[in-house]
Order: sequence, then structure tokens, then C-alpha cells
Amino acid sequence: MRWQEQRITDDGDAAASAALLPLAGLVRSVSTPDFAGITFHEVAAKSVLNRVPPTSSLPFSWTINPFRGCSHACVYCFARKTHSYLDLDTGLDFDAQLVVKINAAEMLRRELARPSWKHEHVALGTNTDPYQRAEGRYGLMPGIIMALAESGTPFSILTKGTLLARDIPLLREASTSVPIGMGISLALVDPVLAGAIEPGTPSPKARLALISRLREAGLPCNVMAMPILPWLTDGDESLDRLFGALVAAGATGVSAGPLHLRPGSREWFMQWLARHYPLLVPKYEELYRGGSYASKEYRDWLTGRIRIFRTKHGLSAGAGFFRNLSPTPGGAPVPAPAGTPAAVPVGAATESAQASLF
Repeated sequence: MRWQEQRITDDGDAAASAALLPLAGLVRSVSTPDFAGITFHEVAAKSVLNRVPPTSSLPFSWTINPFRGCSHACVYCFARKTHSYLDLDTGLDFDAQLVVKINAAEMLRRELARPSWKHEHVALGTNTDPYQRAEGRYGLMPGIIMALAESGTPFSILTKGTLLARDIPLLREASTSVPIGMGISLALVDPVLAGAIEPGTPSPKARLALISRLREAGLPCNVMAMPILPWLTDGDESLDRLFGALVAAGATGVSAGPLHLRPGSREWFMQWLARHYPLLVPKYEELYRGGSYASKEYRDWLTGRIRIFRTKHGLSAGAGFFRNLSPTPGGAPVPAPAGTPAAVPVGAATESAQASLF
């Protein structure tokens, strides 16, 4: 790394340094003018495979998150709460104090080589985005993809990051060895609203272009259209425009659902709402008075509207990119028949699973 002279000292970033002192494996904290306002805390992880609790309703057993925190800065991101475990705040710190597992690929190869590894489906992008801007600097994903494919482990990726395009050739090669699922997160196509609520993400236009590139490469590309925002993107015109754009881009399926506000993200989102749409604050407070989920009446209503426009545009129900990815026999790579794209799993995501992906 050319950032060797950019080490953060206690004087330069005392609050972040103090908060991160207990962080296991911390190697150094660095910053660079290329990422103004962001500090990277590089760690040597002792493990990168995260076991999903058996009691979970999630349709996969393992996850990998190369980063903690995310420069996409999506106001509603459910993962914001995880930064409080580092004694950092769930607002600006989540966007700007990023933990990077610099040895992710190396450690993953070790874990996949264990005799106990059963080659179960591994999901990426379930917490923070593996293709956020920092991936362009650290280049962790190629090694992760190769390790999974070479070990015969099926995997899926959910992202908003157009950096994924860099790895399309690698993903095509991987798809001949293991089942893979590809998912793009895109829930609104209004560039002005996207710039306000997802300020660090590639534009909706850029993500639609990425969907087309994946399809042109013969890869499946499903879309997670979440969150649909009450009174902002849940109108007929908005839903019609969104699903029409997804079909035009070549999406192979879509799963859509309403905003989910967990503690940590709820407070940050409501502050944003008060600044940009103050008249909606009382409506949101009423809609989410029961907890993290919108009221059942609203969810039922939105499900009906989504069904209408999904049917109108001929989109299949359920994103499907992370379900039913079975390991290859014995974990050994099994080439797909010539001309066959990566496996496209079927089935719709459950509400709890959808919420946990953001």
C-alpha cells in the first residue's frame, strides 16, 4: 500500500483510535486524499467465514463480509447497528470509519481447506457491500471468488457497487465450476432521491447498466428492490418506472419490500427524514410505531401493488439469487454444460431474510 505515510495517530484521529483499541487484529489505521474523510482500519482477521445461527430463517448457512462499515452511506442501512459494537456511532462513523480485513482471501483459503468444511452456500453482501469504493483499492474480491470456486463452494453476491464489472470474467469462469447467484440492489431510479438517500452509491443508471453487462456475459442477474420507501417510492408511477427499467436492463427476477428500520438505522433515517421531508415524520412514526417493520396493513397493501406491476412487466417473483445453491458432490468442481449460465436459484425471499440483507 502506498498509504504507509498516511498512518493515523492519536493526535490526528483520537476519537476513532480510542474506540478501536479493542479491535482484534488491528494492524494500522490509514487515510488518503483519494478517500477524503474516510479512515481505513486494517485488520488481520482470524476468520472470515461467519456461521449463520441454525435458528435463523435465512436461506444460507455462511456469510463473508470483507468490510465493516460502508462508504455507500445509505441512510437506511440495517448494518449501522454493528458499528456500536466497536464503540463507534451508527451514523457518520459507519460511513467513514471502515474496517478492512486485508487478509480475507488468505484466511478464507485456510478455512475452506479444512476437512470439516461441507461446501455449503456462502453469501456475500449480507451486511456491508463487498464492492464499495474501498474494494477498488484493496482488491479483496478476486481472491475470495477464486478461493470459493476452486474449493467447490457455491456462493452468491449482493451489491450496489459497479466495481463488480471488473470481476465479470472471473465470475463467468467461476460459474463453470460452482453454482453462483448474482444480485443487484436497486430500489429507486430517481437520481435526485438516490443521491440524497444513498449518497455514496453508483447512480441508478450505472446499476441498470451493470445488470445489462451481467446478462450480456451470460450470468443471471436478479434484483433486490428494497427498500421501497413509504410516500416516496411506493406510488404507482414510481413502481411502474422501477420495474420497467429493470425489465429493460434484463433483470431475471426481482424481490421488493418496504423499508425496515432497526435500532441504529432508525434514528439516523429519521434525522434524515426530518431534514428532507419533515411533513412525513409523523406519518413514519405512526407507520413504524410497532417496531422495525411497517404496519401489517401497509405491508399487505404494498405487496398487492408490487404484484400488479411485477405482473405487468413480466418479472418473476423473488430475487432468488441466494436460495437453493447446493454444493457440488463432495465439494469437487463440476463443469456446467457448454453454454449454460450460472445456476439461477428459485424461490422468494422471506421478509426476515430480505431485511437482513441491508
